[in-house]
Amino acid sequence: MLPVSLDQARTVLCLGAHADDIEIGCGAALLDWLGRRSDEIEVHWIVFSADEERRGEALRSAKQFLAGARMRTVTIHDFRDTCFPFDGAAIKEKFGELREQISPDVVLTHRREDLHQDHRLLAELSWCAFRDHLILEYEIPKYDGDLGHPNVYFPVSEAVCERKIELLINSFRSQQSKPWFTADAFWALLRLRGLECNSPTKFAEAFTARKLVVSPFESDLAARRPR
Repeated sequence: MLPVSLDQARTVLCLGAHADDIEIGCGAALLDWLGRRSDEIEVHWIVFSADEERRGEALRSAKQFLAGARMRTVTIHDFRDTCFPFDGAAIKEKFGELREQISPDVVLTHRREDLHQDHRLLAELSWCAFRDHLILEYEIPKYDGDLGHPNVYFPVSEAVCERKIELLINSFRSQQSKPWFTADAFWALLRLRGLECNSPTKFAEAFTARKLVVSPFESDLAARRPR
């Protein structure tokens, strides 16, 4: 296994269909990354669906998860939950605006095979808008049982995992009646992915990378990097 470094990444775009998706899918990786590189990382955090209650939860959560970022922008849209395919044209317009505004080094988004229609549409539009960028697709555990076979792992410490889960449980009070929104479920997936990548900390978050461009020379890589 050849480790890959994200040392050169400075701008991160986080895309989530719903108010807690980013935190569940890549919250530990972000906390770890920002903890190490807080003075260098700029994060753009976009949530596409949140009613008034969940909007407040999303804003509070993003503020805490991104506390270490050099610069952060948080945008919350109000597209209809579970209806993204029917609002696809309007959502695609938002992606067009994003593409004109920023050129991220890394895009964190949903998995293309996710069985939730809202998640799946965002994954598809991410590849339409940012096809020349590094896209890492995160996973969301759910009743559908659609977890796949990730090929990218981000080991994280137990302390970072604990912080992620604490923030999730405390931030999203509206979700605590749901049987899947529990600390033990989040711990289970972190431990399983840690096992799969032989994480030295025992824990990891996992992603799918569909396309990587490999260069033996940093100068070649820098020339290809979108700006």
